[in-house]
Amino acid sequence: MQFEHPIRVLLVDDEEAFSEVLARRLTRLGLTVATASSGAQALRALAASPVDVVVLDVKMPDMDGLEVLARVKAAHPLIEVIMLSGYTDLPTSINGLELGAFDYLLKPAPLEEVADKIYDAWQKKEVAEKKLAALQAEIPKS
Repeated sequence: MQFEHPIRVLLVDDEEAFSEVLARRLTRLGLTVATASSGAQALRALAASPVDVVVLDVKMPDMDGLEVLARVKAAHPLIEVIMLSGYTDLPTSINGLELGAFDYLLKPAPLEEVADKIYDAWQKKEVAEKKLAALQAEIPKS
């Protein structure tokens, strides 16, 4: 798979080696990838530079992925978030989906699966942005 659209991705994982390898592999597919090694760093990065999709680790020492997810969706509701975890935890995955996560993947997910989910999440964001723009165009200007 090679991406033809300029999709901006933020990878958030405290395992920096994992994040760097995944970032390189996704960049080779044509994505624009930034990384953050903590929830706080991710929130600062999102405030400074917009992205389309966040790939977010669930277990992090400073702030868990569910808290980061809730803050991302509150501040940037159109950004899609894919949760990524090395642990099978059904309650956490259900909580993540209830908080607005696009999907939940287990580490180590195959690159193709991660790339497909990123593309699907980006498509969902594009549709939502087009609907929002159409609604805003219908609002009379005073």
